[in-house]
Amino acid sequence: MEQDDPMLLGRIPEQDRHVRLLLDSGLIEQCEAAFDDSIASSPNLVGEEWSRPVVLVHRAMLAWRLGRVSLALELAADAWTELDAEWRHDSSTAHALSMLGYLLEGHSTPALELLSRAVRIARDSGEPDTIAHCLLREGTTLLGRVLMHGFPDARYLHESLARFDEAISLTTHGALRRRTLASSARALVELDEVETAHERVTEALADSRRCDDLFGEAIANWTLSEVYRRRGELEPARTTASRALHGAELSKDTLLITRISTDLGAICQQLGDHVGEATALRRALRASGDTVNVLREGLAQALEQRRIAIHAQRKASAAEATALRDPLTGLANRLGLERYAPRLIEQSASQGRIPWLLLLDVDWFKDVNDRAGHSMGDTVLREVASLLRNECRGEDLICRWAGDEFVILLVESSGDGRAAGPVVAERIRRAVDRHHWRQVLGEIERPPTVSIGAAAGPAKLEELFTAADVALYRAKHAGRNRVEVNDSDHSAPQTIE
Repeated sequence: MEQDDPMLLGRIPEQDRHVRLLLDSGLIEQCEAAFDDSIASSPNLVGEEWSRPVVLVHRAMLAWRLGRVSLALELAADAWTELDAEWRHDSSTAHALSMLGYLLEGHSTPALELLSRAVRIARDSGEPDTIAHCLLREGTTLLGRVLMHGFPDARYLHESLARFDEAISLTTHGALRRRTLASSARALVELDEVETAHERVTEALADSRRCDDLFGEAIANWTLSEVYRRRGELEPARTTASRALHGAELSKDTLLITRISTDLGAICQQLGDHVGEATALRRALRASGDTVNVLREGLAQALEQRRIAIHAQRKASAAEATALRDPLTGLANRLGLERYAPRLIEQSASQGRIPWLLLLDVDWFKDVNDRAGHSMGDTVLREVASLLRNECRGEDLICRWAGDEFVILLVESSGDGRAAGPVVAERIRRAVDRHHWRQVLGEIERPPTVSIGAAAGPAKLEELFTAADVALYRAKHAGRNRVEVNDSDHSAPQTIE
């Protein structure tokens, strides 16, 4: 099996590409096992290098073709939610939207909206393969409106052919080109350009057979059967349509099965083959019928409902996060400290670690406000917040308590827990003292420094805060720009200057 689909390369995991190739080759048993392995190996795709929406919707399409409707719904809804949360005009967004539109092809209104939007985004991306893929899916849906939904307007045929022709001009080889050739030939047949259609579909069929592309071969045979029928060659038409239907059933594409079965039934009727006609119609009914239509419409509605629900949940979570964060510095605020600190202290205690609470006050802050103005005072607070982030670890909780006071909860993880608090506090004090304040504030008589009170647990937040506050009081009244330690396990306080 070849692996020449540019759209798949670099955007989805290798395992998922392998699943798609197995499915298009009709190797369903191997495909089922590989699909399960792929889902199990990277269920959340967190921190991976692939485009999450593209992977999710690609898996949704695979799940749909494998008959796993519930999983397809879940994956597609997650992809839609990801896209809705953060719109980007890049190739990955174009692919994800385009595949969602194709998945919803039976529910034509949202499908065409998504597909057209995907083409516009693809054009902005400037990537030929991305544009070609999106054009192919939009053209296929427009063609489907004529073939499946009975739209008599030739405008849809001309629009679909225009999409296909542009896609062909952007590709030189591979699955994308041969499937676009076959699909464009089907549109040409409907426009009575039978000879041109025959040239294109012959090329597509030969290439599909060479590459063992069962899905592409099914599309090509389906189109070729219609070429034969238009020429009045009904026996070859029936034989070719039967081959096409067999390939579509092996590759488990419901829409394609339905279309080919319907056409095969019409050919059998012309031949007077009533048994063949009845068999073809039963296969069409089994593939689609009311169940598939209801499922597809239900899928579209459920996707939208779930997207709205998850979007509302994310907005609520974002609002809660905003309420717990100080808008000036971006640090947690007092409410955030009260929300997060008790849990962190409890976790530290359960793991035998020693939590430290540092209470920090900016020295001479009132002088900055009085002499340089409140906007410069805000600048000092933001600079101090940045220094605190640099000197603390990612798991430590840093908060702006009130005014020029900050609180830091250190969750000790290794080394001498009794030394962690004083060491970090002194590092912070030194960083603020040595900061290039004159570059920030200009010439100033007394650049800001910090006084820090430190207290160690295990203890409740209120107890740690009280102990650190006592230590901070000593630091302020002992000359500022110093660290005082109030360790509950030591009878005498420690001072670091």
